[in-house]
Amino acid sequence: MADILFQILIYLGAAVIAVPLAARLGLGSVLGYLVAGIAIGPIFGLVGSETKDVQHVAEFGIVMMLFLIGLSLDPRALWDMRHRLLGLGGLQLVLTTGGIMLGAMALGYPAATGLVIGLILALSSTAIVLQTLSERGLIKSRGGRSIFAVLLTQDIAVIPILALLPLLTVQQQLSQTGGTSNTLQQPAPTTPHGQSVENGLGLTILEGLPGWGVTLVTLSIVAAIILAGVYFIQPIFRFIHATGLREMYTALALLIVIGISVLMTIVGLSPALGAFLAGVVLANSEFRHELESDIEPFKGLLLGLFFITVGADMNLSVLQHDPIGILTLAILVIIAKGFVLYLLCYLFDIHGRDRWLFTLGLAQAGEFGFVLTAFAVQQNILPQTLSDRLILIITLTMLMTPLLFLTFGALSQRLKDKIDIGIEDEINAQGPVIIAGIGRFGQIVNRLVQSSGFETVVLDHDIRKIDLMRSFGIKSFLGDPTRPVTLRAAGLLEAQVLVVALDDAAACIKLVKLAHRARPGLHIIARAYDRAQVFELYNAGADDIVRETFDSSLRAGRYVLENLGLSDYEADTAAKTFYQHDREAMRDLAQLWDPKIPAHANAAYMARAQALEKHLEAALMSSLESSRPTHPQSIKASNTEAAPSKPDPTILKDE
Repeated sequence: MADILFQILIYLGAAVIAVPLAARLGLGSVLGYLVAGIAIGPIFGLVGSETKDVQHVAEFGIVMMLFLIGLSLDPRALWDMRHRLLGLGGLQLVLTTGGIMLGAMALGYPAATGLVIGLILALSSTAIVLQTLSERGLIKSRGGRSIFAVLLTQDIAVIPILALLPLLTVQQQLSQTGGTSNTLQQPAPTTPHGQSVENGLGLTILEGLPGWGVTLVTLSIVAAIILAGVYFIQPIFRFIHATGLREMYTALALLIVIGISVLMTIVGLSPALGAFLAGVVLANSEFRHELESDIEPFKGLLLGLFFITVGADMNLSVLQHDPIGILTLAILVIIAKGFVLYLLCYLFDIHGRDRWLFTLGLAQAGEFGFVLTAFAVQQNILPQTLSDRLILIITLTMLMTPLLFLTFGALSQRLKDKIDIGIEDEINAQGPVIIAGIGRFGQIVNRLVQSSGFETVVLDHDIRKIDLMRSFGIKSFLGDPTRPVTLRAAGLLEAQVLVVALDDAAACIKLVKLAHRARPGLHIIARAYDRAQVFELYNAGADDIVRETFDSSLRAGRYVLENLGLSDYEADTAAKTFYQHDREAMRDLAQLWDPKIPAHANAAYMARAQALEKHLEAALMSSLESSRPTHPQSIKASNTEAAPSKPDPTILKDE
């Protein structure tokens, strides 16, 4: 018992130390788990032969991950994305696998082995890439959406790949034995589907059945999983819900995943395949989110444990004996994948910075490569020596991912004034108001101003937004608002107001500085994402700065106060007091803000912010106290008298 607890302590301690450090350095959690495993395994030798046993348990996290992937995929949404999934994602897999397969064959590997190597290295790191895109705010760009489509295709493709690999076992064995029996090379017992069987479970059920019987049993179990998901899971969940026992949700979620895994193991199919299928069936279930929340912690811990065991079991002696060769192969994998991805950008009309984001963002190998490599070794498709080299190559390419995104950042800076927006329009209209950026924010501003009888000049560098505005009959011009020539053509020197509503924060700062320098008397209204951007825009010369969620949050807070018993007048007074105090506080704090120092590390800024917060509390209490006797007629009656029998639909309207 003490030994088990000691091992748990080592694995958890390594994860708690290494993963947060890796995340803070921008390397991602997967690399953190791998580094933790390398530290406790090859480097310090804190774990040993028991790593393989731990890995067998941790592999169940893969089953859970594929269940959650299936659970997040609405079949109708998949159908709507079919062109991008099959086209962009499918071609990436086929071309990359084929190219790496040819390279492996050129190095002397058999075709079947080359195919497995190609399939393993064709996949990219979903965990690292999506996390990096989210952190950099690139997930909604065209390149980010294209990356997501390819990663989704790869995640789905893991299922048929897992089903395909056992079929290659027979071919490998026949090619090694020349088609004759050899007792020295007799493979381990397998089920009719090629899965290795150590406990005899699959053979016990299917042994002696003819081919049609095996097929019938397999199809029956798959059909049973689908029917159970459609007709039985929801009634069971409702029964569990009626008990009011929260832990039963977790027990049922684990029962579903484990039960499906056992059924698929009986017929020799991959448990991951059954879990994915069940997830897709339950994707539209009303209990989908309950399943996700119950399975997610187990999936995260087991997957993290799996990556730790991969790192702990890594054979660093291979890297020590041939560091240049392994590193060269890792770089060649990135180059080969990058070449295919860059070619796809031309085929699918991905331009400018999005092209480089797509190319560099997916050029590494991924965590599913570890899964497929371990599975291929279990199926006797790949020898252990080749598996060790593949794991090192995958790990090195993943470690290079931050460098790839830094390269994209450098290229993005060089291309920021060369965004491929097509041929810019000739701006033949001028007005008192220039609106730069016609996204959701700019659209509302434009509608209000135009509906009030004032003319606007709308600029945006996104052709899709311009086409959308034109389809509604709104005159707008395609052009980069941060270019001086575009601003002058739009009437910068004669306009009264400039509205800066661009999505790119850096472009907003650049435009405000440019306009303020060219026309100091121009009134500039700018949209800000957060307080830091407010201060930057203030220093750049903006006159009015609007945080995009501030007004809506303030209105929501007013509704909360009204439903807590305050009258409409009192809640409105509190909201106005808060608004006025916040404006004054922002001007005050702007004098202390230093872009080179994080806010929490700026002592003067934090001290003033805390003092202003106390002033706000005093101001709100004073305003509420003064409003009550002055306007007694506006105070609400008691809750029992004032509460309506049904929710008031007017509070749902967008004011």
